[in-house]
Amino acid sequence: MDTIEAVFTTIAETAPEIRAGLVGRREYQEGENPSGEEQLAADVHADQLLEERLLAIDGVGSYASEEREEVVGDGSGLSVAVDPLDGSSNIKPNNTMGTIVGIYDAQLPASGHDLVGAAYTLYGPITTMVTAVDGTATESVVEDGERHTVSEDVSLPDAPTVYGFGGRVPDWTDEFTDYAREIESDSSLKLRYGGAMIGDVNQVLTYGGIFAYPALDSAPEGKLRLQFEGYPIAYIVESAGGRSSDGDRSLLDVEPDGLHGRVPVHVGNEALIDRLEATLDG
Repeated sequence: MDTIEAVFTTIAETAPEIRAGLVGRREYQEGENPSGEEQLAADVHADQLLEERLLAIDGVGSYASEEREEVVGDGSGLSVAVDPLDGSSNIKPNNTMGTIVGIYDAQLPASGHDLVGAAYTLYGPITTMVTAVDGTATESVVEDGERHTVSEDVSLPDAPTVYGFGGRVPDWTDEFTDYAREIESDSSLKLRYGGAMIGDVNQVLTYGGIFAYPALDSAPEGKLRLQFEGYPIAYIVESAGGRSSDGDRSLLDVEPDGLHGRVPVHVGNEALIDRLEATLDG
């Protein structure tokens, strides 16, 4: 088993424990993560599980996550960057969450073009996993820690039907507001937004459409982290025939600004991203 496949296998094997560990870990811990956000006990639990198991893989030399300040490991082999529990604020209302993983053939912080694989696990009514490597995205169901392939070549549907935009509407830029109003007026598109990026992105992969957490007046750099969320999700969506953008170019072309740097994120069908960039540029 090669190292990339070993990472995917380990993520799947750990998924049931992360999911089971959500029970009883809904309280906030003291302190904040490096992004200044409160940490739930479930965030810390998932991070600890993944650090221990991913660093135990031969060929993985470095581990980083949203929940810790620094990279850990000896720096040899591949580097793995993880959002251990994307959407953890959804624990309280019992809504969708997930785990996001980027595998880099470089020291962290690395560029999007250093990615050699990416994956996410979605803890919905069932646990599913989407992996991407060598330009192909694959969807699986995870049962008892094992992956069972559902689709070997995931691609965004040609006729998109969903959209979801994050951030407070009054805080959107004028240009993004213009784009959002254009999308809202399209009767073929329906709003689907659940407050956990990974669930919203999975809707786009399933039905076609666009997800965006754009630049805001109060946060021109956006909210989502490039290393842990932007790059891996862009890699997966582009492997599935879609496009990603920071508003101007592919997210994979954005240079990292530190381990915890942020970026505006827009992913979806090519035509919708093209329209977005044209509107923001106008």
